[in-house]
Order: sequence, then structure tokens, then C-alpha cells
Amino acid sequence: MHLCGPDDLDRLAGLATQFHAEMGRDLTDEARRAALAPLLAGSPHGAAYLFGPARAPTGYLVVSFGWSVEFGGLEARIDELFVREKVRGRGIGSEAVNAMSRALAGAGVMALHLEVDAGRPGIRKFYQQAGFVPRSDAALMSRAL
Repeated sequence: MHLCGPDDLDRLAGLATQFHAEMGRDLTDEARRAALAPLLAGSPHGAAYLFGPARAPTGYLVVSFGWSVEFGGLEARIDELFVREKVRGRGIGSEAVNAMSRALAGAGVMALHLEVDAGRPGIRKFYQQAGFVPRSDAALMSRAL
């Protein structure tokens, strides 16, 4: 797994295109690249990582950062995690989540969050096996601005 820089934009955008198509997300290529580019330029708000062979990565993970009084400081959120369909089921996603969790904990991050689509029980099970627990006392709510 390696931290993406500006030279990784094409590979990352290609994988993100596959992920967004699979998830039914309607983003233009221009919007997708515009959202990824600041992360590759060193934005303090998040980071993107590719994993697998450098020339043909098997997936990517995007993490964003925030602050939480409840959790006692810096928190992170897995914004996107994608593993190419042909290599799923080999532990690649689990390895990426575990490596990211260790790295974030070592950097002082107090909590790692994520959002799971209610219509995808397999993905929910994957994250529960990785140690994430649903919060029954909270519901994610969003407002597009």
C-alpha cells in the first residue's frame, strides 16, 4: 500500500470509476478527478492509497480526517474502499483496512469510522469482521451543500 501523489491520479481515477459504477454513484470524470486531486497534492483533510502492484493496483482506500470531542481528538473516516472484483475474497481488503487502522492509531487518530450501505449485507459483514461495530445510538444524516 502506498500513499498516492499527483502521478497516481490516472490509476486512482480509473479504479474510482469502477467503484462508482458498481455502487451506482453518478459522478462525471471531471468531478471525480477534481475530488481526488487535492488528496494527492497533500491536503490535510484526507489521503488516498493504492495497494497491489504499482503498475496495476488491485484497489484503493480513501480516508478523510476530522475532530471529535466524543472520541477525544483526531478521527478518520474510510470514505472509499475498493478491491477489483477479480481479486476479491483473498483478504486484500482486510489487509488494507488493518494496515490503515494500525497506521492511523500510530499517528494519534482516536477513532476510525465508515458508512455502510444498508442494502449490502456482505459489505457490512466484512467490516464487522474487521472490528467495526454499528452504533445503535446514532444514525448518519447528511445535507448536501
